[in-house]
Order: sequence, then structure tokens, then C-alpha cells
Amino acid sequence: MSAIPLTTQGAERLQVELHRLKTVERPDVINAIAEARAQGDLSENAEYDAARERQAFVEGRIRELEGTLSNAQVIDPSSLDSDGRIVFGATVQIEDLESGDQVTYQIVGDVEADIRSQRISVSSPVARALIGKHEGDVVEVRAPGGVREYEIISISYV
Repeated sequence: MSAIPLTTQGAERLQVELHRLKTVERPDVINAIAEARAQGDLSENAEYDAARERQAFVEGRIRELEGTLSNAQVIDPSSLDSDGRIVFGATVQIEDLESGDQVTYQIVGDVEADIRSQRISVSSPVARALIGKHEGDVVEVRAPGGVREYEIISISYV
């Protein structure tokens, strides 16, 4: 398996989730299964079936997180020699030249991308267009909705 790029904050978030799953969720599911078993006949026990489904989800997520973290390449954007360029982990404020709307994104790995939190995947069309550019540059983004032009307003490496 190849290295999975993660920001330091993304790796921390995944480790916190893994810890919660192992210390809170897993014991809760085990207790729910034990309680459902105590009710008797398992063939028609909806609580038992639900608890087993939840257990499968929790165990699957634990395996997924352990696999991701074991193959993670944690990158601290503040320690990179970026020379003012946009690199993985950078936080970028851009302006849509057509509408004048401004938005701020952090460029992160695929695993930690979340558009609601303004974290976009390094493999997204916007991030691919921004990587390597400098403040003040204008970039063209070819997206499914057509070609958009953005001006880079600011870059930070938090």
C-alpha cells in the first residue's frame, strides 16, 4: 500500500476517533450484545441484530483507521520549504474572478477532505490547479461545471 498523505491535524483527528472507537464505542457494543443475548431467543431478537450490525461497523472503522494511520505520511506544512508557493497542507484564500466571491480552503489528503470544513483533497481540480502557484497568481480550474478563474489572495502554512 502506498503512503497516505495527512496533515498533522488530520492525523490527530484520526487518532482521536480511533481512541474513541476502541475505548467507548467497542465496549458499548459489547454490552449491548450481552444484554440482547440475555433476552433469550436470538433468531427473532432485533436488538441483537442491531448490536451485531453496529459491532461490524465499529470493527470495520477501527481496521480502516489503523490501516490509514499505519500507512500515513504526516506532513507539517509549516515545516516545508515552500518558498511562498502553495503546497500540501497550505491554507489558501482565493477569489472567483467572475462572481467576486472569496473562499478559504486548506489542501489536505483524500482521507481528511471535508468541503463543509473548507478542507479540499489534494487530488481535487481546484487543489491541482493551485499547487505550486504564488500569491497574486490567477489560475484556471477545469471542473465539471466548466472553466473557472480564481485569483490567489493569500497563502498560510498553519
